[in-house]
Amino acid sequence: MKRYLSLYSTTLLCLSVFVVSCTKEKKTAEGVVKINKSGLPVMQPLQEEMPQLTAAYVNEKKQKVAHFFDKVWNENDNVSFLVAQNGQIIYENYKGFANKNKGENITKDTPLHIASVSKVLTATAVLMLIDANKIKIEQKVTEFLPNFPYPEVTVQTLLNHRSGMKNYAYFTYNTGVWDTKKELTNEDIVTVMKDYNIPLESKTDTRFGYCNTNYAMLALIIEKVTKLKYPEAMQEMIFKPLGMTHTFVYETAKHKGNVSLSYKGNMDLAVEYLDGIYGDKNIYSTPRDLLKFDKARYAPYFLNPELLQKVYKGYSYEKKGERNYGLGIRILEFDKGEPFYYHNGWWHGNTSCFINMKKEKVTMFVISNKYTHKTYQTKKLAPIFGDYPFKSVDDKEE
Repeated sequence: MKRYLSLYSTTLLCLSVFVVSCTKEKKTAEGVVKINKSGLPVMQPLQEEMPQLTAAYVNEKKQKVAHFFDKVWNENDNVSFLVAQNGQIIYENYKGFANKNKGENITKDTPLHIASVSKVLTATAVLMLIDANKIKIEQKVTEFLPNFPYPEVTVQTLLNHRSGMKNYAYFTYNTGVWDTKKELTNEDIVTVMKDYNIPLESKTDTRFGYCNTNYAMLALIIEKVTKLKYPEAMQEMIFKPLGMTHTFVYETAKHKGNVSLSYKGNMDLAVEYLDGIYGDKNIYSTPRDLLKFDKARYAPYFLNPELLQKVYKGYSYEKKGERNYGLGIRILEFDKGEPFYYHNGWWHGNTSCFINMKKEKVTMFVISNKYTHKTYQTKKLAPIFGDYPFKSVDDKEE
């Protein structure tokens, strides 16, 4: 009897271990993103050390990057500028005014409006929810937003700008559908599209059409799934766990008058009724905070490999050309060599550029709150670190 009970207990223990093991394997196969006590997926800092750059290598690259900076930017500019490799800062520079009237200068800790680079972070939050099985990438938007008027639009066609929707900035301006003296919200966009039968610009998933409305809708989906407002969800899922202490989503009631100002080229202030929309824009951050974010995206526990592969592939080949778009990232695909991953931004006087050279693990963040096209010249630094067909800053324009 004792032998039978012992054998029974041993068998039961083995079965228990087997069941637990299968559960762990199943969980690992489904997703790799960490889930917190509230059931939210949270981004984790990169734990593994990237290879350390030698002092000689850093000095060589630093001189070249500094030459570029001095050639492009001058004493009248407003800019936050950082170049890093393997998570190690090679060069950074901060100049100009966060608030000219108050004499507040831009420093490494000054949050600036990163405009459409916000889309990279919004996409990341959505991808984490997909990895955690709280969203399916092919899921229809109407399953989250019942009043959403376009039944064929999916989460993926929002992420890769193939929904066919029109830009809210156009169909709410001078059309009689919105009082431009009132601040528009993300929810208002859905109401306007439904109540005024705003037509699609093109049939869903037939062509690429970069459109801020896509990412405003993704912010609403994040809210629906997490049961948190977008600013709070981004704080809990990304900013707080990564220690991005100078990063936040702008909310008019909370931040108006307390953020770095947005200037046009002549230093006039820029403000309008669309400033309350988030998801497509409205994140304030610093290059150092964004470097923490970028490093975390190299972690093996960031997203499952199959999903991560979908992020960095192009989806729009109906026209020949180098330009394409993944899931929250722009892509230049050349005949030879590595694809070039980046995202630019522009809102009012704010311009931004995020370059993510995956093979070389080079990151560049440039943000200006005084309107300029100089921000977008940053890609000319790429040949310093890899084989990319961009002209040097010293090359004469044809």
